[in-house]
Amino acid sequence: MKQIFINLPVEDPEKSMNFYAQLGFKNNPLFTDESQKCMVWSEEIFVMLQAKELFKSYNKKPIPDLKNQIAATFTLPVESLDSLNKIMESGLNAAGKEPNPMLDEGHMQVRTLEDLDGHTWSIIYLDLDKFRKE
Repeated sequence: MKQIFINLPVEDPEKSMNFYAQLGFKNNPLFTDESQKCMVWSEEIFVMLQAKELFKSYNKKPIPDLKNQIAATFTLPVESLDSLNKIMESGLNAAGKEPNPMLDEGHMQVRTLEDLDGHTWSIIYLDLDKFRKE
């Protein structure tokens, strides 16, 4: 079995957990405590929302100011343009930010969402039938 756990430093794990729940992530209580919240996107993708103090205890480099700098982006593929827009709407309603306009390349639409701490997610819909024809 191959899985990925993405560890993200956050100011407030509880608030961040609520934000990610609005996007459709589910909490996994097995890996959740006061200092970190495990949010599950799929059987393979887990996001660990770690209080900055906990995150720093595992890492020696300073944490960048993600509201003004970018360190990485993460991409979540979805099954339809409607799903993409619903996730974005939920994220924006939960205090997320959309720093860029939607990218529409005909076969692919991408919208960008920043979470409460500035972590950047690209929500992408790829129409494979259109992609194969281009």
